[in-house]
Amino acid sequence: MTTPLSPGSHEPAVQATGLVKTFGSNRAVDGIDLEVVRGEVFGVLGPNGAGKTTMLQMLATLLTIDAGEARVFGKDVRRQPHVVRQLIGVTGQYASVDENLTASENLLLFGRLHGLGRRRSRVVGAELLGQFGLEDAADRPISQFSGGMRRRLDLAVSLITRPPLIFLDEPTTGLDPRTRGQMWGTIRSLVAEGSTVLLTTQYLDEADQLAHRIAVIDRGRKVAEGTPDELKSQVGSSTLQLRLADPTRTAAAVDVVRRVAGDEPVLTPEAGGINVPMRDANLAADVLIGLRSEDLLITSATVQKPTLDEVFMTLTGHGAEDGEPRHDADHETETDRDLEAAR
Repeated sequence: MTTPLSPGSHEPAVQATGLVKTFGSNRAVDGIDLEVVRGEVFGVLGPNGAGKTTMLQMLATLLTIDAGEARVFGKDVRRQPHVVRQLIGVTGQYASVDENLTASENLLLFGRLHGLGRRRSRVVGAELLGQFGLEDAADRPISQFSGGMRRRLDLAVSLITRPPLIFLDEPTTGLDPRTRGQMWGTIRSLVAEGSTVLLTTQYLDEADQLAHRIAVIDRGRKVAEGTPDELKSQVGSSTLQLRLADPTRTAAAVDVVRRVAGDEPVLTPEAGGINVPMRDANLAADVLIGLRSEDLLITSATVQKPTLDEVFMTLTGHGAEDGEPRHDADHETETDRDLEAAR
């Protein structure tokens, strides 16, 4: 059963200082500080290989902490791991359920593992199946589930004991837009019911939609933290989004933007797409005049608030999808060893 929190306790849900994790010569987590307030969705945003999952596994007692310290609701992660595990639910990137069992059988199994009686496990399992819209699939083996159904069941499993803190490691990776939206709704509901959520993601729109505050992680280090609006303000009050008629002249357009606006533009995935961060929205007219004077024709131009993608590019010098994986033989070997020890 979940360990109850002390009445009137005001410790942060998560408080970490100087977290370090190394795998051989690779410093996967490099001195990260973190504080998660109770009742919020805290997003950890970064590309693949940034160190997000490693950091989360350290906080969840699944990996040892090489340096630094961390507390969950005031409990020391290194010295009180068994207490910490009773305060958290963890949904990883990969399904933890047994594919040979049905949804009901999986929930019964995990309920029993958490110390619930058989009858109570069945009642809780049925409630969770209803909450996640899986009651019609209760008696189907997991091998017949879609990816979205598996993710929802994974999340249901992590909520069997209604933990006050939930770790979600890239919960919508690989899901279709409709199922992704359903997961977002479920996460919002959990917070409305009093849970605290620490969410890792590589999706900029997901962090923007869900997180009250965001820590941007790149190559094992925290490079920024704030609300979505605070982070966006770092690249200006507005963005001019351009689409060139002739994508082959993008380099010439970039030179005009640099000269007129004085800022570095962000190239978008669309051919001929350019986003121009601006401290002053009135500069948009000057940029358009500059492009016209160089016979650089555009097919569209809009001014709107900056995106988190532009924030990430400004902070790190590369897009959120461009991180380099940090896996090597030492990493995999030591990770497996630590996970086995945690069990």
